[in-house]
Amino acid sequence: MTDDPFVAHRALLFTVAYEMLGSAADAEDVLQESWLRWADADRSQVRDPRAYLVRVVTRQALNRLRTLSRSREEYVGEWLPEPLLTSPDVAEDVELAESVSIAMLTVLETLGPTERAVFVLREVFEVPYGEIAGALGKSAATVRQIARRAREHVAARRPRVQVSRLEQQAVVERFLAALRTGQLHELMEVMAPDVILITDGGGLVAAALAPIHGAEHVAELLARTHQVVAAFATTPIHLNGSPAGRIDINGEPSAVSLTLTNGRITHIYVTRNPQKLTHLNEPAELTR
Repeated sequence: MTDDPFVAHRALLFTVAYEMLGSAADAEDVLQESWLRWADADRSQVRDPRAYLVRVVTRQALNRLRTLSRSREEYVGEWLPEPLLTSPDVAEDVELAESVSIAMLTVLETLGPTERAVFVLREVFEVPYGEIAGALGKSAATVRQIARRAREHVAARRPRVQVSRLEQQAVVERFLAALRTGQLHELMEVMAPDVILITDGGGLVAAALAPIHGAEHVAELLARTHQVVAAFATTPIHLNGSPAGRIDINGEPSAVSLTLTNGRITHIYVTRNPQKLTHLNEPAELTR
């Protein structure tokens, strides 16, 4: 039924689950579990279907997050969120685009499950404290305290400088062009001296097991990669609401997201784990 509230709010529910989990695959599982609970619910008792469904998805995502946090401790190398192909329209909602960026999702990964749930619901979706309290089984006063701690934690770690979409797009294209040609000098010019490269291969494909620091080291690695592969292609795309890039190395895709400060790249996030690259062909629908 097209008028079913679950169908009507599906994009919102997926966005909530994805922001809490950093994984589209796990978000889809959460939606499936939430749909089964919605199907069994006595809807005559549901006065606000949207709020009810957000509450159900939050509980399911929180359960999944607690399980995932244990398995991620055993992850091989660096763990990055699963990148999503998005349409340029998502970037028009600046707050949404920032909240789903790879940089922000990486910061959210440093929060505990409850803190992450509270932060996402309050700061991104502006859910009232009382509703969050009901979803988490805590008092509104406790939720306010958790929200304050989570805000302080995120504020200390989030990217501090906003750049325009046009500036981001220009730097991304310049970076991809430098990668295509393997020009060390061009790579050095577009990166900040203290740039950090984080790659996620999940133990399945070649990737650095720890972050690489400094423009010289990062540029040398990227230029060397270009030199040793037979087929190397780059494509500008939008990932998680921001201009980004896709790199195909010998037919294997990688997703590249960048964080900028003062026109220079400060963080490069490269996802190579093939299990996390299944959403690069069809744009995901994200909304608040």
